Amino acid sequence: MVVAIPLIWITAIIVLAFTVIAASIFVKIYQDRHDRDAFVTVVCVLSLTSLLATVCLLPVDIALVSSTTNNATGLKQDWASPETVAHIILGLKIVYYLLYSLDVVMCLLVIPFAYFWYEEWDVDATTSGRIKGAMKYSFCFLMLVTILLVVGFFLPVAKETKGHLDLDYFKKLLLENHGERALTFITGTLLCLGIIPYVLYTAPGLALTPQLLITSVRGASLPSVSASTHQDLLLNRERQRIIEARYAGGPSSRFTAKDRRELEGLQREERSLVRRQRVAEEGIHATQKWLGKLQAIGRPFKVLFGILVLLLSISIFISMLMTSIDKSKNSVCGKSCGYILTKMNIPNPINWLFVVTSRVFPIDYVLALILVLDLFIASVVGTAFVGIRFLWVSLFRIRPGHTKPQGLLMATVMLTLTVLAINYSITMIIAPQYAHYGGQKFCDKTSQILETGVYRDCSNHKELIIPCSESGPQDICTSTVVSTFLNRVTLNFPYFGAFAFWSQFAFLGVYLITFLTGLVRPPKLGNREAEDEDAENDEDESLLASAGRRVNAAWEDIRGQSGERRNYGTNARVRGGDDA
Repeated sequence: MVVAIPLIWITAIIVLAFTVIAASIFVKIYQDRHDRDAFVTVVCVLSLTSLLATVCLLPVDIALVSSTTNNATGLKQDWASPETVAHIILGLKIVYYLLYSLDVVMCLLVIPFAYFWYEEWDVDATTSGRIKGAMKYSFCFLMLVTILLVVGFFLPVAKETKGHLDLDYFKKLLLENHGERALTFITGTLLCLGIIPYVLYTAPGLALTPQLLITSVRGASLPSVSASTHQDLLLNRERQRIIEARYAGGPSSRFTAKDRRELEGLQREERSLVRRQRVAEEGIHATQKWLGKLQAIGRPFKVLFGILVLLLSISIFISMLMTSIDKSKNSVCGKSCGYILTKMNIPNPINWLFVVTSRVFPIDYVLALILVLDLFIASVVGTAFVGIRFLWVSLFRIRPGHTKPQGLLMATVMLTLTVLAINYSITMIIAPQYAHYGGQKFCDKTSQILETGVYRDCSNHKELIIPCSESGPQDICTSTVVSTFLNRVTLNFPYFGAFAFWSQFAFLGVYLITFLTGLVRPPKLGNREAEDEDAENDEDESLLASAGRRVNAAWEDIRGQSGERRNYGTNARVRGGDDA
């Protein structure tokens, strides 16, 4: 029905509004409470909103092209004339180009500028000086964009694949326009860059997210934490007593270097254990209130939600494995076209579920939205778990309330690049048939050929109404904009497609290793030392603030007393004292 198109766009606008709220909440939760910058915060919110909108546009794309076909007859809807379909596709292209262009600008220009803007901060620095310094260091990123444009403009596309692909769908993908070639080359470059954090962050996050949801309930017993901390504290103090007993009655200078280091370490550990026990006891007290009771009631639902997320992650793993095997064995031209598949020979569970639920419009749309958001949240969890690293060196830790502005900007860049890889994975690997054509079906029975074209009639042969694929009639089967664009990248620049395809096996390997490791050793976001350090810093700041308040109060008392002495004996002061 033509009414479905405005409904789909209205739903997309509502989802966009929620993405703005989600981006703001994400930045608010993760940014450092004591070290923040207004400009950096605005840039992060805008960047996250843009990439969330890019992720959520994929279900909109699928829903719009799916609405153009009548699956009961296997023909186009009465209202879906070629001009109307072209208008829908044009609108989608404009939105895609705007979002992808905004992502590129934010990732390669605005975020580097914000990073160096923050780094240029100094007590004596002026705003103009910070802007000049940030622009100077951001110039290299501008040069990178220019080089990519020039290389993509003049780089020849793959020509040898023309002989392998004689289908109309693939003929339309070969580029002749230099402008499109440059844009396609930039997208392919960023896609390959995004594959790296996709493998290193999204794969562990996809394996750890359900385990964190399930095991967090088991580890949330505050009384057990308090009891174990109390035992550790007793053991610590006993070890201190033994060391001190060795040198009882003698000066502290008689301590050996080894015993002194051990004693100092035990004393530091004692302070951390005391602090940890106090936090646990405060948590136990808080659980007696209504909020704690609600959390206790919600724990079974949290476990159930974790189990559902676990089933989804396992389904994603199985779907990726089956499609990757299918592509490696049955691709029409292999690595010379980026392992493009004309039709699925090995079905996978997620693609099958989406095609089945596409019979009722909102169900498949909601499921597709859940899928893309699950992969995005897995990317966030993986980034928080692994942190921003260069090889084995940890550059920034991504933790709620303790993420530095530079780390927040770097995480935003990682997530922006990962979005391209997520779109590729869903479109080409996880649910290729559904992501290419949604729930569209076509009649595979040709009754006769008319002057205006082929006449199809499956009114008496419903079994011949089959799902659309690349080998189906292109006048009925309308491919999604994102699938066309990604296939254009892999077909015209096969090395991009080959790298992206074989990286999926690396993703599966990282997921499997992380999942099995998490079963043996339950994962935890962050580490105890970092949490103790943050708690110690917060406590020091609290003590300094309370000491400052006491000093100010004492100073006010001194000023008040001196004021009384200056006004002593006057009628006004006597009245004030009597009134008091």
